[in-house]
Amino acid sequence: MSERPIIAVDAMGGDFGPSVVVPGAVEAARLHDLHVLLVGDTPKLEVELSKIDLANVHFDIVQADDVVHMNEKPSDILRRKKNASIQVACRLVKEGAADSVVSAGHSGATVACGMFIMGRLPGVERPALAALLPTEKNPVVVLDAGANVDCRPYHLFQFGLMGDAFARDLLSYAAPRVSLLSIGEEEGKGNSQVKEAYELLKMAQNLNFIGNAEGRDIFTGNIDVVICDGFVGNVVVKMSEGLAASLVRMLKRVFTSGFLPALGGMLAKGAFRHFARTIDYAEYGGAPLLGLQGLAIVCHGRSNARAMSNAIKMSGTFVRKGTNDRLAETILANEELTRFSRAI
Repeated sequence: MSERPIIAVDAMGGDFGPSVVVPGAVEAARLHDLHVLLVGDTPKLEVELSKIDLANVHFDIVQADDVVHMNEKPSDILRRKKNASIQVACRLVKEGAADSVVSAGHSGATVACGMFIMGRLPGVERPALAALLPTEKNPVVVLDAGANVDCRPYHLFQFGLMGDAFARDLLSYAAPRVSLLSIGEEEGKGNSQVKEAYELLKMAQNLNFIGNAEGRDIFTGNIDVVICDGFVGNVVVKMSEGLAASLVRMLKRVFTSGFLPALGGMLAKGAFRHFARTIDYAEYGGAPLLGLQGLAIVCHGRSNARAMSNAIKMSGTFVRKGTNDRLAETILANEELTRFSRAI
């Protein structure tokens, strides 16, 4: 367990750059006893730091000359932008100067730099993005949420193992209920990828696999980890975010359409505020990229300071609890199943 985790923060990433990343990072460092490395253009970071009370905050600035733009290809960024803030942040983890990376910048670049600079844990075939979504009860982990659009059955199998370890450590679920997203609950439903993954998950050691789930089951709160490939997972996550935003707008229209609805809206204002907070992505901060030597957390490009603070907090918890050790142990304990499926 690390006494004070060191988090490398891509301070130039996101739609708003240092103006939200810096205050979010400082807040996380102060509240959760973390040491943050602010990676980016030093003069710009110093301007933002001058606006903040830095008492009892452990931080350093690490100069990075380049910034990644959203229209750039991850492969080009890896080859040509060695001094981009996300590359510098990932190298800090690779070199042992930091424990994890948090970025609201180019998600593809964060995933690529995490994989090719930080490297994978032993036995991990594909790192996976783990998105947290609100449900009727407790948050559910959906993975992969977009890192791997084309997957083999053994990739899905490993996603389930990593999701289980993550839910145990970060969400404190004693025996996470793991399910495979398909077009029907019955065993045998789904494409060949899902059917083969189902058979592997049934044989996994110490995994509470409860079978298939349909899309309508995700938000009931009766599942803790949902497994799917990155194409499906990304659609699920973005559709959920869009639906949540639309529901809030529809409710606002309903409660501003006349005197009585407006009166009802005023009386229910506290309940609606709670509802809006529950479905706000900022509550969860970002999506961890599981399976790396270290951790990378991918945040929304439009993240505000609260979202950045929560993502950095999650990163610190991940490091303190030694979750990567659990991930590695779980993967290696089931290595024979992965190897068997890969050979088929």
